[in-house]
Amino acid sequence: MDISVVIPLLNEQESLTELHDWIAKVMQSNRFSYEILFIDDGSNDGSWETIERLTKLDHNVKGIRFLKNFGKSQALHAGFEKAQGDVIITMDADLQDNPEEIPALYNKIINDGFDLVSGWKKKRFDNKFTKNLPSKLFNWAARKTSGVKLNDFNCGLKAYKNEVIKNIDVNGEMHRYIPVLAKNAGFTKIGEQVVQHQARKYGETKFGMERFIYGFLDLITIWFISRFGKRPMHLFGALGVIMFAIGFVFSAYLGIDKLFFHQNGILITQRPEFYIALFTMIIGTQFFVAGFLGEIILRSKQHKNRYLIKNELNFNNKLSN
Repeated sequence: MDISVVIPLLNEQESLTELHDWIAKVMQSNRFSYEILFIDDGSNDGSWETIERLTKLDHNVKGIRFLKNFGKSQALHAGFEKAQGDVIITMDADLQDNPEEIPALYNKIINDGFDLVSGWKKKRFDNKFTKNLPSKLFNWAARKTSGVKLNDFNCGLKAYKNEVIKNIDVNGEMHRYIPVLAKNAGFTKIGEQVVQHQARKYGETKFGMERFIYGFLDLITIWFISRFGKRPMHLFGALGVIMFAIGFVFSAYLGIDKLFFHQNGILITQRPEFYIALFTMIIGTQFFVAGFLGEIILRSKQHKNRYLIKNELNFNNKLSN
């Protein structure tokens, strides 16, 4: 199979039929073998009924329905697990991503040898102050922190080699940072392509300003995981040793000063240096223990994505519950 199109969605019933017809037209005109995977992330507007109808009309359409809303990252992960194409295309279901971009993205993976190609919505139709400016700030911070030189981390339209999506773990809210996850996994040939952005035709966006707050928090998380995820003791242990050493130096100073210079002076507990020493040694010990526990947890337990699938359609030509 040439292409798997993975489409996570939440309450996008109005756009699904039009999106399917558009994708099918592009695929057939380019003679691609393909599948379209709709992942319904707990919709309550009839999206699943539309997906059921499409699977009956087109054997290339497959559907996954979550028991409730688990988030876009979990939806992508479920789609990645099922995808069979040599190239996996991800796109949003709101018709703001243009399926006409798929052949060019496919060619950059197959012919140009990229591991991952990310879309760049250079000209956007979103509100300038609520989306465009925060998005530019977010992308600048992501570039500086991750070292991945992309202009648009948030673009849903991306293309991947099959081996890339099978070797990364998209969990939590890390769908924004799949290029960073791919880089950390060793897939370093990451490209970018300007794609057409279209105004939303139906409904309203499911993401508000809070996504940028969460995005920056996730950015800190992925920076930490990238640098110290496999060796937490290197960070916490080093901080612990430094803090403990500072406390030890103050304690030694207080002891020497009391024994040899101020034997009849004020009590050690009345001196501010005592509390500095006590505080830094306690904090240093806690940092060291945190690093040690992190190493133990890392070696004894692997994180697993958590989502519950309610229905699947067209996988092995049967309905499973």
